[in-house]
Amino acid sequence: MAYVLPAGKLPPALLEKLLQGLPQSADVLIGAAYGEDAAVVAGRDDECWVITTDPITFAAEQLGWYLVQVNANDIACMGATPEFLTAALLFPAGATTPEQIEECFDQVRRACGELGISWIGGHTEITPAVSQPVACGQMIGRVARSRLVTSGGARTGDDIVLIGLLGVEGTAILAREKRADLAAHFPSEFLDRAARFLFDPGIGITRAARVACDAAHLTALHDPTEGGLSSALREIGAASGLGALLYDRELPAAPETRGLCAFFGIDVLGLISSGSLLAACDPSETPRLLEALPGVASCIGQMRPAAEGFRIGSWPLPAFDRDELARVLRA
Repeated sequence: MAYVLPAGKLPPALLEKLLQGLPQSADVLIGAAYGEDAAVVAGRDDECWVITTDPITFAAEQLGWYLVQVNANDIACMGATPEFLTAALLFPAGATTPEQIEECFDQVRRACGELGISWIGGHTEITPAVSQPVACGQMIGRVARSRLVTSGGARTGDDIVLIGLLGVEGTAILAREKRADLAAHFPSEFLDRAARFLFDPGIGITRAARVACDAAHLTALHDPTEGGLSSALREIGAASGLGALLYDRELPAAPETRGLCAFFGIDVLGLISSGSLLAACDPSETPRLLEALPGVASCIGQMRPAAEGFRIGSWPLPAFDRDELARVLRA
């Protein structure tokens, strides 16, 4: 019987195989690569165009808001400013009202307005090919080549700095999508706070990325999305040709996140974590980064030679074939 892939990202080995030999011109500075947040194309003079594509498939509520935030995050993780968005919005046949589409459009419009992004086109369709709304965005930003940051620039001995809290996006989605299952076990105020994580502390990191890039010289910057912190570290490691060591201490996560993780048996290391950032920098730069983001940034580990692999203290860092959120939502 043929092996059937589970829901979630493609296995890294398969993805790397698929990305081999893609056609590209000499203007491509960074092409499709495992571990990189976006592609980079040479522009005029010192300017670079940064381009990303990201879908929203986990959640139907606040679909438009999610779409803008996750695509903008990928642009910001390259040190760039997100500027232009196109979006493909697919809604299920026989289950979609004009009001639902209007609400989604309004969410995209508001999110773009807050970040100064121009929504310049796309495609909207009612189709029997989907059973719930699906959105896919392409976003473009610009950055001077001298300020470009990639996932692949980390060096052995660099500090690993976590900006923000782990599991923010996963917490918000669990509280929204699994409320009926949670209502008998958690106070409504607790679940309301967890659901608001979408906006407070929020899943967008564009402003934090700008502060970080202005405060210190970063060798790498990456967005822990699907697969959580564990997968994000492996993606930085793959792009940089390194391993990583996490210090054996409690990682920053909100009480709401820890409560929901305990209830569902979720390891926060593998929970989708938009709303946080991973930065790598020389230890001499770390104090400036921590000072610029007080109470938000913390040093959690160090980049190590590839031969040392990925560890948390003296133990192997857990790997996740699919995000812990997907395991719960699609069990």
